[in-house]
Amino acid sequence: MFHAITGRRTAASLFALSLAAATALPLAAWAQDAASKPREATIIVTGEGSAEVAPDMAVVDLGVVKDAKTAREALDANNKAMAEILAALKEAGIEERDVQTSGFMINPQYQYPQSSTGENPPPVLIGFQVTNTVTLRVRDLSKLGEIVDKTVTLGANQGSGIRFVNDKPEATVSAARKKAVENAVAKAKELTEAAGVGLGRVIEISETSYRAEAMPIARTMAKDFAAAGAVPIAAGENSYSVTVNVTFALNN
Repeated sequence: MFHAITGRRTAASLFALSLAAATALPLAAWAQDAASKPREATIIVTGEGSAEVAPDMAVVDLGVVKDAKTAREALDANNKAMAEILAALKEAGIEERDVQTSGFMINPQYQYPQSSTGENPPPVLIGFQVTNTVTLRVRDLSKLGEIVDKTVTLGANQGSGIRFVNDKPEATVSAARKKAVENAVAKAKELTEAAGVGLGRVIEISETSYRAEAMPIARTMAKDFAAAGAVPIAAGENSYSVTVNVTFALNN
């Protein structure tokens, strides 16, 4: 019985070796064929394109900062000014969805006395400061200067700037993307013609990035704001830039 089992194991081992050899032969032949086959010649070029469009919306960051002896007094003063600002924004046609609180802080204010004896006296609490900031979207740019002026009049005394954007920039980005591909094709043709080879099919296209940049072109001048005393603001243009990498085959 021992010999029978041993024989069966030997037969199974021989079968496994035969199967492995039979499988390895086609794989080895395929690998040898792939290694002997010449690699396709390619060229990779980078194309850039941009398109400009006037902004149709402004994003404004503004805030109210109030100081007082107590936190309660500072908060009450801040609340009053901010409530008046929000009411004015609503009256100017700014919808609730376009106004968002972006920051709120209550900070103690200290005075640091100076000592002539070289000692370091402890700081003295002199009051509190409350800061409330909001971010708003102004969709009617003709009202932007008036809105900024009104908010400052009502107590806004902090701001981090105005950003001009486009609500739906897809069409402009698409135009920039097409220009980027056209630029890549033109570069590839120029390079292959100079090298004396033919330009073949497109193998791969990848988009690396796109960005919007404000251009200093005054499309909206101060005289366009009808309200007297409105803050003069120039919207300029937004430039959307796209970069693509294109891989072409080369024809000998």
